[in-house]
Amino acid sequence: MSEIFLGLGGNGERQTLLLGRANRHGLVAGATGTGKTVTLQTIAEQLSAAGVPVFLADVKGDLSGISMSGSPQFKHADALESRAKELGITDYAYSDNPAIFWDIYGELGHPVRTTISEMGPLLLARLMDLNETQEGVLNIAFRYADEQGLLLLDLEDLQAMLAYAAENAATLSAKYGNITKASVGTIQRQLLALDSQGAARFFGEPALEIQDFIRCDDQGRGYINILAAEKLMQSPKLYATFLLWLLSELFEALPEVGDPDKPKLVFFFDEAHLLFDDAPKALQDKVEQVVRLVRSKGVGVYFVTQNPIDIPEDIAGQLGNRVQHALRAFTPRDKKAIKAAAETFRINPDLDVETAITELKVGEALVSTLDQEGAPTVVQRTLIAPPRSRLGPVSAKERAIVQSISPCDGKYDTAVNRESAGEVLAAKAADAAATAQEVAEKGRDEVGRQERKSPGLWDGIGGKVAKAAAGAAAASAGSILAQKMQGKTSRASPQASAASAAAGTVGDVLGKAIGFPGLGRFARNLIGGLMR
Repeated sequence: MSEIFLGLGGNGERQTLLLGRANRHGLVAGATGTGKTVTLQTIAEQLSAAGVPVFLADVKGDLSGISMSGSPQFKHADALESRAKELGITDYAYSDNPAIFWDIYGELGHPVRTTISEMGPLLLARLMDLNETQEGVLNIAFRYADEQGLLLLDLEDLQAMLAYAAENAATLSAKYGNITKASVGTIQRQLLALDSQGAARFFGEPALEIQDFIRCDDQGRGYINILAAEKLMQSPKLYATFLLWLLSELFEALPEVGDPDKPKLVFFFDEAHLLFDDAPKALQDKVEQVVRLVRSKGVGVYFVTQNPIDIPEDIAGQLGNRVQHALRAFTPRDKKAIKAAAETFRINPDLDVETAITELKVGEALVSTLDQEGAPTVVQRTLIAPPRSRLGPVSAKERAIVQSISPCDGKYDTAVNRESAGEVLAAKAADAAATAQEVAEKGRDEVGRQERKSPGLWDGIGGKVAKAAAGAAAASAGSILAQKMQGKTSRASPQASAASAAAGTVGDVLGKAIGFPGLGRFARNLIGGLMR
């Protein structure tokens, strides 16, 4: 398969989306109830059949049905089958698609998490609309945490790090630059706003491995990753945070491939206007930059929105493939949108585009895609092809069945709370308070002769380090053995994995103490390589 069949144009020609041009991004637009979701489903299931993994945000809950086969008993089955016959689809048959459900809140799918460190100070500063001074303070907090080997995993860690910076502003300012309590307070208030929208669920471990979005099943079909976004839509800032992080991660993680025969991954961002509503200019610039550059990584980004003017011009100019469903001219803004949409298409002398946009029926759209040379095709009024999967949501039982056979089953479902900056700084503060109390009661000289409250680095080798290493080894080996007992295949050796995990844990502890936070990863890889 080298193309996606979109439908039949008014001139009788097949309207297609070439797989080799699918990474040139696109737009699916139209008023509520005009067929955007069905169009999205038609494109997504054909991409999957061609071996292209797909990500889509399910904002209404009905896209989950793409994981199930359609049925002749569906109340609109006659209309779907009639449309297939009208378009000359002779092999039309209902079928399902391989799917993985995800949910930031962990309620309707695997949890999606990342760490504060992976998000980084630059993205966080732009999302919180910080000024240069406040961004500088945030950078200082990250730099100090990195130099001290303090892990920034969740919001609690960053809040603790900021509080520490405010309390020790005089000491830190001498090395890193000025830190004011006013700037720290502003950042903390912005973090509180993120937390109130549920960001605490998003930041933590185990963090998502981006390659889990880029999978094919044993039949070579691309997995369709469905993000449950009904609840998430009530927290637009968190939704925007997630989308921007995901695009940035893909850009950083994937190698340059130019224009491949087919994309490595295609994203559909429904309710795309939420990514840009009230967004600072710096954030829009970042989105525009990532969208422009991620194409060469083999990733296609498709924005789905009701009104095409919701997409900023700099970003809209990057969208080469367009499917425009009906718009209604009820307000001056509607008329402006219709005019803007009409002007973006390559002129068809036989079609009055502005008039057609208001007259399109449900299941019809104006279509223009990129040809082999990368030029937009002449816009055509098109009958959109019907999907083969279910139109409508899955039941709770069906969702549970899909989850039970997910290739990511058990990998992300249980949160892990490692010792990180929040716990370390809290322990230091507790020790300092206890010591101050003792000094007040016994005197400085008496307290100075006592042993340290917390063991030193090498004292810990016989205690904390050994205990942590043993625990890591047991957990790693036990996990692999449990998988084998359950009939799941694993190429890993329990002995090798246990040694590698133990070495990594020792390295983490020692590295944090001596200012080399990457030591754990180095030790883990070294031991793992020697035991192959």
